Amino acid sequence: MENVSSHKHFILNGFSELGALRPVLFIPFFIMFIVSLSANSMLLYVIISQRSLHSPMCILIAGMAFVDLSLPLFFVPNMLLSFLFDWRGISLTGCLVQIYFVHLMGAFQSTLLLWMALDRYFAICTPLSYHEHMALSKFLKFVIPLLIRNVFMVMLIVTKAAPLSFCSVNVIQRCFCEHMALVELACGSTAINNLVGLVAVFLIPVADFIIITASYIVIFSTVLSSGKTGVKALHTCVTHIVVMTVSLAIILVTFLLYRIKNNLPAAIRVFFSIMYLFFSSCFNPIIYGIRTAEIRQHILKTLTCWFPNVKRPL
Repeated sequence: MENVSSHKHFILNGFSELGALRPVLFIPFFIMFIVSLSANSMLLYVIISQRSLHSPMCILIAGMAFVDLSLPLFFVPNMLLSFLFDWRGISLTGCLVQIYFVHLMGAFQSTLLLWMALDRYFAICTPLSYHEHMALSKFLKFVIPLLIRNVFMVMLIVTKAAPLSFCSVNVIQRCFCEHMALVELACGSTAINNLVGLVAVFLIPVADFIIITASYIVIFSTVLSSGKTGVKALHTCVTHIVVMTVSLAIILVTFLLYRIKNNLPAAIRVFFSIMYLFFSSCFNPIIYGIRTAEIRQHILKTLTCWFPNVKRPL
């Protein structure tokens, strides 16, 4: 029997059908990258530097900003270099490392939305004991199990993908390494990998979505029975609902595009594989900065200090 060696080097071939126009993609994605870095850095700086913003919700928003700042760093620079200089190669080890951190940061985006929903639940449904529930010692019981879940599931995904053999094709039709994009190239059985991937989807974003939805159902029920004061409190939830809806909609579309075979152009699949991670990193800090009054005021004050000749909007 012929001994066929497994590939240890891969080609990231996303948007290859654009041909000579592929370098043009550097411009929009570079602009998005700068927006993501600037907006999340500003949000982090303002929350950390202002003691009045050290409330549990603002700390969670800072956590989201940190994740949104970190996530693009694991795949966007390499993707931009690929667009500009046609550097498409990546080793199997580099691919697995990229999968681990991209999926781990993506998991924490979902989990932070869950923690924010719990914060709003305690604030609106149990306001008298809010500070007791949100005390670090008690809130850790909601934090630690989800931290362990995310790290364990993503590590399981990577450890199951690492031993696979890639005997025929080494071209990944994406701009960065993803679990399913890599598994699809394996020449042996991938049933376990597919199962682990599905379990991870149901235990992380789907489970988080169910708990978030249940929390907001209870919140809305409480608000509807409490009159005008409840409606005012509900205003604080709108930002999180907008962020959650946009994030989960993109994740759902991307998931369906992976699992459902259709005649969509490859560029559409590649675009959604980028945007389900990258768009939220640009979108979240802008929404939080605009819709959260306390944060917006401090951002405007900071910008005024940095650029004194620029008039603040009325």
